[in-house]
Amino acid sequence: MTTLMRAMELVRFGDADTAFATRELPVPTPGPGQLLVRVEATSVNPLDLQTRRGDYRDQVALPAVIGNDVSGVVVESGPGAGDFQPGDEVWYLAPVFAGQGTYAEFHVVDQALVAHKPSKLSHVEAAGLALVGVTVWEALVERAGVRAGERVLVHGGAGGVGSAAIQVARALGAEVVTTARARDHDFVTGLGADTVIDFSAGDYVPQVRALGGVDVVLDTVGGDTLARSPEVLADRGRVVSIVDTPEPQNLLAAWGVNATYHFLFVSPGRAKLAALGRLVDQGRLRPVIGEVLPLADVAQAHTLLEGGSVGGGRRRPRGKIAVAVHQ
Repeated sequence: MTTLMRAMELVRFGDADTAFATRELPVPTPGPGQLLVRVEATSVNPLDLQTRRGDYRDQVALPAVIGNDVSGVVVESGPGAGDFQPGDEVWYLAPVFAGQGTYAEFHVVDQALVAHKPSKLSHVEAAGLALVGVTVWEALVERAGVRAGERVLVHGGAGGVGSAAIQVARALGAEVVTTARARDHDFVTGLGADTVIDFSAGDYVPQVRALGGVDVVLDTVGGDTLARSPEVLADRGRVVSIVDTPEPQNLLAAWGVNATYHFLFVSPGRAKLAALGRLVDQGRLRPVIGEVLPLADVAQAHTLLEGGSVGGGRRRPRGKIAVAVHQ
């Protein structure tokens, strides 16, 4: 067993092209109830961009290894960690702002947060689904309590969270409305969206109202999109937002329809992964991986996710940007 591992460290807050450096770090040792996992793949999320820019500098001491998605193989178990054996393929969402992140060849995690990787998924696919899948499950099932026959509006259906949310909402028996640019309409319809609205071509509010409103809004955008969400709610509708936003909300409109609001900062857990795994096994949920980059190109992955272009003119893809750590 090697004693050193390759990792991409965040060495300064700011632009992606100057923020990271390749480092050789000691392989961590699993403590009681923990597993040492060889990270086969991770992915890049908006939370990573915010962390890199310095939005959470009070929670992150530099230098730091960031990242939260893992799909990999158990290498070693700490004392009392008997749920998994060396060689088991696992996936999980690492706790946010707690210890070393996942832009590294090895990672230590509490076994209570880990699940067996669905056999139908590759490591890259599983890593691309972990954080967004857990977020969507918590948003739609645990917070909004989506029921069969309800209508759900997913803002940003072509993104990582949005593409998973469309599929999970359909699996729950809901009718799905989503917003996406015209070029992405066929894509989100293929994921299961019943109605697609081009948010760049006009106001989405009257178009959703014409459908009779919605029972649940999942906001992945924030700003004015979130502020106007209660305007499309049916009575006793629910809004779940995964965006931290300082803008004031349209609480008068929310009051008028007896709305319930949830602001979600995701928490990891094995039960959520197991539920997602069952949907994968049933063929009702598939990760959308738009780009796969090596660990050394984490900065490029950040640039792509922010909407910039990298070598060859590539721009932000649909779905998730995954990072293949061992290749």
